[in-house]
Amino acid sequence: MRPFVKEGSIVKTIWGRGDTILLIFAGASAEFALNKSVDWLYFTGKLPADPLGRLFSTVAYARRIVFAQEAQAMKAIDSITSIHKSVEKSRGAVIPATAYLDVLFMLIGCSISAYELLERRLTPQEKQEVFAVFYRVGERMGLEGLPTNYVDWETLRAQYLREDLEYSHYSKDLYKRYRKSLGWFRYRLLLQAQLLLVPERVRRLLRLGAFPWLWPAVQVYRFCAFLHLDKGIKLVLLPAEYRAQVFGLDVVS
Repeated sequence: MRPFVKEGSIVKTIWGRGDTILLIFAGASAEFALNKSVDWLYFTGKLPADPLGRLFSTVAYARRIVFAQEAQAMKAIDSITSIHKSVEKSRGAVIPATAYLDVLFMLIGCSISAYELLERRLTPQEKQEVFAVFYRVGERMGLEGLPTNYVDWETLRAQYLREDLEYSHYSKDLYKRYRKSLGWFRYRLLLQAQLLLVPERVRRLLRLGAFPWLWPAVQVYRFCAFLHLDKGIKLVLLPAEYRAQVFGLDVVS
């Protein structure tokens, strides 16, 4: 069977490491909180009840698609579509078309920024490869308005950041729940990771500040990871209930 993402792809490298996925999660948690359609995530009650678990499951689901065989990936994407249709039926309304694109665009952007923070700058060809994988996800979901290449994606991404984000009472509530779930120290680490990862407009709306004191620590972590000493750091930083899940995400060493 043919894999959904070819072997040797930069996408599998990005999504094959737990620490990169944690950074994708950090960036996604910021954009989720600001999205104008976040009320849909509140409708089911799952996001406010367990914001970290809900967001982590979204990221982990995307990872499973990346490492699945083609047929399995298509079934998983169809399942996502079916779940959303069920939620629409329960609420008696339709999820805005832009909301699907927003999440897809977010995963592309977070994938690139997370990898570049921990590793190196991606080439234009590698960025196109990241885009192409998620384009296929959106195409399977039947999304309209998909850009056809990375350059066009950048244009639409900038438009999304301008038009589809706002700081609302949902944003305020989510960040209160993040802090309650993580505790003060881990919450401050989350904010610092977001400051290093997210686009400027997201930083401004969330008032994340301008001084990334976490940057030197990231360099230390990169060196520890090179020496295979990063597991001990993760044991300290991760909440106990998520440690096994994160360690299980490592495919690429």
